[in-house]
Amino acid sequence: MRVLFIGTGDIGLPSLEWLLNTTKHEVVGVVTQPDKPVGRKQVLTPPQIKMRALAAGKQVIQPLKIRHAVEELKAFDADVAVVVAYGQILSRAVLDGPKFGCLNVHTSLLPRHRGAAPIQAAIRDGDTETGVTIMFMDEGLDTGDILLMQRRPIAADETGGSLHDKLALQAPAALEEALDLLAAGNPPREKQNDAEATHVRKLTRQDGRLDWTRPAIELDRLIRAFTPWPGTSCLRQEVQMKIHRAQVILNADACPAPGTIVSADANGILVSCGSGLLSLLEVQIEGGRRLSAADFLRGHPLHAGDVLL
Repeated sequence: MRVLFIGTGDIGLPSLEWLLNTTKHEVVGVVTQPDKPVGRKQVLTPPQIKMRALAAGKQVIQPLKIRHAVEELKAFDADVAVVVAYGQILSRAVLDGPKFGCLNVHTSLLPRHRGAAPIQAAIRDGDTETGVTIMFMDEGLDTGDILLMQRRPIAADETGGSLHDKLALQAPAALEEALDLLAAGNPPREKQNDAEATHVRKLTRQDGRLDWTRPAIELDRLIRAFTPWPGTSCLRQEVQMKIHRAQVILNADACPAPGTIVSADANGILVSCGSGLLSLLEVQIEGGRRLSAADFLRGHPLHAGDVLL
């Protein structure tokens, strides 16, 4: 089939790579977001999706608003569009362009975790499994009929970054199966149960502020879910301190007020939570480097009784 690839995030790279190399389908073009300023120097940087497509000799368009590019999209004469982490809602005119419509590769078990951050949400909320869902797109936010779903367990030490990479590598196999079903005719369609839906908005750094009144087990999940983005942090003497890795200490004795440091040594920075203790193992002061607790304490002493906010 003639496939139009629509995507921006790096999670779509393995799927694009498979499409470029398979003999089953032809990539007729790629749509991605405009180049954006990146880093402190705000260097205008293209999406990796664009770079890979150009290297393969594929035509790339980068409309500011995809709804204004309907005629350009029709010119590709695609049988189907494959959408992976594009970052814009597709209008009805865009959805109706390809012969068989648009398929979305979504990294959750829909209808759970519709929206912009399903990978982080699955870890944060303590889910034991997630996966890749291929759905027929409609005008809603991840509300279309499900074509197929592939599940995978979530490891106890999973981070947002590690799960992102695993799902990115899982997606091509799910996409291959979905396109085979589509090409064969009469593909399965399962309506989503809206009553079971959960929604995840786009995350900001503020979402990573730690609330020490919450249970240690919840804070550990939050830290892992938000690694590497948007990260988690607290305040130490009005200076931001990022938390990169922690460990839950369960069945702790009666603890002081949440946020109080119980001990600080080479084994970790032990902090009282709403229930249980959290041992901070890797931290980073604002403007500094990511350090183990032992290395951090050499330059930034902390003591029992100090309070993190």
